[in-house]
Amino acid sequence: MTERPQRPQVPLTGGEREILTGLLDYHRATVAWKAGGLTEDQARRAHLPSELTTVAGLVAHLTLNEGFWFGVVAGGEEDTWEEVLEQDPDAEFRVPADTKLETLLADYEKQCAHSREITAAHGLDDEVTHKGETFNVRWVLTHMIEETARHVGHLDVLRELTDGLTGE
Repeated sequence: MTERPQRPQVPLTGGEREILTGLLDYHRATVAWKAGGLTEDQARRAHLPSELTTVAGLVAHLTLNEGFWFGVVAGGEEDTWEEVLEQDPDAEFRVPADTKLETLLADYEKQCAHSREITAAHGLDDEVTHKGETFNVRWVLTHMIEETARHVGHLDVLRELTDGLTGE
Protein backbone atom coordinates (compact mmCIF):
# COMPACT_ATOMS: atom_id res chain seq x y z
CA MET A 1 0.00 0.00 0.00
CA THR A 2 1.52 3.29 -1.04
CA GLU A 3 -1.40 5.69 -1.13
CA ARG A 4 -2.50 7.57 1.92
CA PRO A 5 -5.89 6.37 3.03
CA GLN A 6 -8.88 8.52 3.77
CA ARG A 7 -8.61 8.98 7.52
CA PRO A 8 -11.18 10.78 9.64
CA GLN A 9 -10.66 14.50 9.85
CA VAL A 10 -9.91 15.51 13.43
CA PRO A 11 -12.12 18.46 14.36
CA LEU A 12 -10.18 21.61 15.12
CA THR A 13 -13.07 23.08 17.05
CA GLY A 14 -15.98 21.53 18.86
CA GLY A 15 -16.67 19.74 22.05
CA GLU A 16 -14.21 17.73 24.06
CA ARG A 17 -15.83 14.39 23.14
CA GLU A 18 -15.71 15.12 19.41
CA ILE A 19 -12.07 16.18 19.53
CA LEU A 20 -10.94 13.24 21.69
CA THR A 21 -12.83 10.61 19.73
CA GLY A 22 -11.71 12.24 16.48
CA LEU A 23 -8.06 12.03 17.52
CA LEU A 24 -8.41 8.39 18.52
CA ASP A 25 -10.21 7.46 15.30
CA TYR A 26 -7.49 9.20 13.27
CA HIS A 27 -4.81 7.14 15.00
CA ARG A 28 -6.88 3.95 14.63
CA ALA A 29 -7.13 4.57 10.89
CA THR A 30 -3.38 5.16 10.76
CA VAL A 31 -2.83 1.73 12.38
CA ALA A 32 -4.85 0.15 9.58
CA TRP A 33 -2.91 2.11 6.96
CA LYS A 34 0.53 1.30 8.33
CA ALA A 35 -0.31 -2.40 8.77
CA GLY A 36 -2.35 -2.88 5.61
CA GLY A 37 -1.04 -4.36 2.39
CA LEU A 38 1.85 -6.31 3.89
CA THR A 39 2.54 -9.96 3.27
CA GLU A 40 2.31 -12.36 6.19
CA ASP A 41 6.12 -12.55 6.29
CA GLN A 42 6.45 -8.77 6.31
CA ALA A 43 3.88 -8.43 9.11
CA ARG A 44 5.92 -10.77 11.31
CA ARG A 45 9.35 -9.44 10.47
CA ALA A 46 11.33 -8.26 13.49
CA HIS A 47 13.49 -5.31 12.48
CA LEU A 48 14.42 -4.49 16.06
CA PRO A 49 16.25 -6.56 18.66
CA SER A 50 12.92 -7.54 20.24
CA GLU A 51 11.07 -10.38 18.52
CA LEU A 52 7.87 -8.87 19.93
CA THR A 53 8.01 -5.64 17.96
CA THR A 54 6.37 -6.69 14.71
CA VAL A 55 3.48 -5.20 12.78
CA ALA A 56 1.32 -8.24 13.56
CA GLY A 57 2.26 -8.12 17.24
CA LEU A 58 1.47 -4.42 17.55
CA VAL A 59 -1.94 -4.80 15.90
CA ALA A 60 -2.74 -7.67 18.28
CA HIS A 61 -1.50 -5.59 21.25
CA LEU A 62 -3.66 -2.62 20.26
CA THR A 63 -6.69 -4.89 19.87
CA LEU A 64 -6.11 -6.23 23.37
CA ASN A 65 -5.76 -2.72 24.79
CA GLU A 66 -8.96 -1.53 23.11
CA GLY A 67 -10.75 -4.53 24.63
CA PHE A 68 -9.24 -4.04 28.06
CA TRP A 69 -9.62 -0.30 28.53
CA PHE A 70 -12.99 0.13 26.87
CA GLY A 71 -14.52 -3.32 27.28
CA VAL A 72 -13.22 -4.46 30.67
CA VAL A 73 -12.55 -1.18 32.48
CA ALA A 74 -15.21 1.15 31.03
CA GLY A 75 -17.73 -1.49 29.97
CA GLY A 76 -17.46 -3.93 32.87
CA GLU A 77 -16.91 -6.92 30.59
CA GLU A 78 -15.06 -10.07 31.63
CA ASP A 79 -11.27 -9.95 31.26
CA THR A 80 -10.56 -13.01 29.12
CA TRP A 81 -6.84 -12.25 28.93
CA GLU A 82 -6.03 -11.90 32.63
CA GLU A 83 -4.86 -15.48 33.23
CA VAL A 84 -2.98 -15.67 29.93
CA LEU A 85 -1.09 -12.45 30.71
CA GLU A 86 -0.25 -13.65 34.22
CA GLN A 87 1.60 -16.56 32.59
CA ASP A 88 3.15 -14.47 29.80
CA PRO A 89 2.92 -10.66 30.10
CA ASP A 90 3.67 -10.34 26.37
CA ALA A 91 1.29 -13.05 25.13
CA GLU A 92 -0.72 -10.81 22.82
CA PHE A 93 2.43 -9.90 20.88
CA ARG A 94 3.06 -13.59 20.09
CA VAL A 95 0.69 -13.95 17.16
CA PRO A 96 0.20 -17.57 16.04
CA ALA A 97 1.70 -18.26 12.62
CA ASP A 98 -1.66 -19.30 11.20
CA THR A 99 -3.35 -16.00 12.15
CA LYS A 100 -3.51 -13.84 9.03
CA LEU A 101 -2.80 -10.11 9.10
CA GLU A 102 -6.17 -9.58 7.44
CA THR A 103 -7.82 -11.31 10.42
CA LEU A 104 -5.82 -9.24 12.90
CA LEU A 105 -6.90 -6.02 11.19
CA ALA A 106 -10.54 -7.14 11.01
CA ASP A 107 -10.46 -8.04 14.72
CA TYR A 108 -8.91 -4.64 15.49
CA GLU A 109 -11.62 -2.79 13.56
CA LYS A 110 -14.35 -4.86 15.21
CA GLN A 111 -12.92 -4.11 18.66
CA CYS A 112 -12.60 -0.40 17.81
CA ALA A 113 -16.26 -0.34 16.74
CA HIS A 114 -17.22 -1.96 20.05
CA SER A 115 -15.05 0.56 21.90
CA ARG A 116 -16.87 3.41 20.12
CA GLU A 117 -20.22 1.98 21.28
CA ILE A 118 -19.02 1.77 24.89
CA THR A 119 -17.64 5.31 24.76
CA ALA A 120 -20.89 6.66 23.28
CA ALA A 121 -22.87 5.07 26.12
CA HIS A 122 -20.90 6.95 28.78
CA GLY A 123 -20.34 10.54 29.74
CA LEU A 124 -16.72 11.65 29.89
CA ASP A 125 -17.08 12.26 33.64
CA ASP A 126 -18.60 8.81 34.30
CA GLU A 127 -16.43 6.95 36.76
CA VAL A 128 -15.57 3.29 36.44
CA THR A 129 -13.69 1.15 38.95
CA HIS A 130 -11.42 -1.74 38.09
CA LYS A 131 -9.46 -3.67 40.73
CA GLY A 132 -9.82 -0.90 43.28
CA GLU A 133 -8.78 1.96 40.96
CA THR A 134 -11.29 4.52 39.76
CA PHE A 135 -11.00 6.14 36.34
CA ASN A 136 -13.28 8.46 34.47
CA VAL A 137 -14.09 7.70 30.85
CA ARG A 138 -12.19 10.84 29.79
CA TRP A 139 -9.00 9.34 31.25
CA VAL A 140 -9.60 6.01 29.48
CA LEU A 141 -10.17 7.79 26.17
CA THR A 142 -7.10 10.00 26.62
CA HIS A 143 -4.97 7.02 27.63
CA MET A 144 -6.01 5.15 24.49
CA ILE A 145 -5.10 8.15 22.32
CA GLU A 146 -1.63 8.04 23.90
CA GLU A 147 -1.35 4.26 23.62
CA THR A 148 -2.45 4.15 20.00
CA ALA A 149 -0.35 7.14 18.93
CA ARG A 150 2.76 5.66 20.54
CA HIS A 151 2.32 2.41 18.68
CA VAL A 152 1.51 4.22 15.44
CA GLY A 153 5.05 5.61 15.76
CA HIS A 154 6.40 2.08 16.10
CA LEU A 155 4.34 0.95 13.10
CA ASP A 156 5.62 3.91 11.11
CA VAL A 157 9.24 2.87 11.70
CA LEU A 158 8.53 -0.82 11.04
CA ARG A 159 6.70 -0.02 7.82
CA GLU A 160 9.50 2.19 6.54
CA LEU A 161 12.06 -0.52 7.34
CA THR A 162 9.85 -3.13 5.63
CA ASP A 163 9.04 -1.51 2.32
CA GLY A 164 9.93 2.18 2.49
CA LEU A 165 6.38 3.50 3.05
CA THR A 166 6.53 6.82 4.85
CA GLY A 167 4.04 9.47 5.84
CA GLU A 168 2.25 10.59 8.95
